[in-house]
Amino acid sequence: MSVLVIAEHDHKSVKDATAITVTAAKELGSDITVLVAGHECSGAAEGASKIEGVAKVLKIDDASLSHRIAENLAPVIADHIKDAGYSHVLIAGSTFGKNVLPRVAALLDTQQITDIIAVEGTDTFKRPIYGGQAIATVKSSDAIKLLTVRTTAFDKANMDSGSASIEDLGGASDTGLTSFVKAELSESERPDLTSARVVVSGGRGVGSEDDFKIIEALADKLGAAMGASRAAVDAGYISNDYQVGQTGKAVAPDLYIAIGLSGAIQHLAGMKDSKIIVAINKDEEAPIFNVADYGLVADLFDAVPELTSKL
Repeated sequence: MSVLVIAEHDHKSVKDATAITVTAAKELGSDITVLVAGHECSGAAEGASKIEGVAKVLKIDDASLSHRIAENLAPVIADHIKDAGYSHVLIAGSTFGKNVLPRVAALLDTQQITDIIAVEGTDTFKRPIYGGQAIATVKSSDAIKLLTVRTTAFDKANMDSGSASIEDLGGASDTGLTSFVKAELSESERPDLTSARVVVSGGRGVGSEDDFKIIEALADKLGAAMGASRAAVDAGYISNDYQVGQTGKAVAPDLYIAIGLSGAIQHLAGMKDSKIIVAINKDEEAPIFNVADYGLVADLFDAVPELTSKL
């Protein structure tokens, strides 16, 4: 099987999500190619070449891809897939992946299988449905399988032991369909939410934007990333950059602390793969306790400051 992994990167370096996607690709075949498309992206291509299991890295370097606009990326990716004859194409199920691959699928007139969590065979995959409450087994008869990978379901491949060759490709151009206006990036000294070992999340029970400082204080004490439920985001307590759940980010840290968070199905879909889950909620009937390894029935405004002070 000839497998293509579309790299997620920031031009200078390849992201962990790509190494996780390579792990999923290894279950499909040994001939794994990584495609790095961007502008002045030699650093990312070099990083991709060091991922264990990668046989070859293809680099498409063009100014039209400097902002990785999906409308410019999709045609060049689709054209390469047509020419190369891959059996499988994988990309991380991140915002980037979910933006690019559907367009590639449309150009190839091929269905996409979203958020796979297991590879059962070269044509059979498992993916969560109904907010993670059920697992569907999907079998595809398409000649090319287009897959997004749930990054919490696979381990990260070693990113320092590979020695793949790097080959330059061309073919990129500006489609003129979309133009870049500006980027507003949020900066934080805390770990990245999707790769942090510890995440502290607050829900609507926290009560207000000011009260979220309690969550921040605990996160800072633990050196943790901070998360939130959709209810907290919709209430304006915190930016949607921190949203965890079905319509937010999927996380699987070593430790997930859920504070004032009821545990709606949509939120559980984004964090239930965490290794240890700790819940603090004054409602002993809250659904979050059904998935928690440790639960504390208490008022968060008493329990969390005390916990923070003792760390």
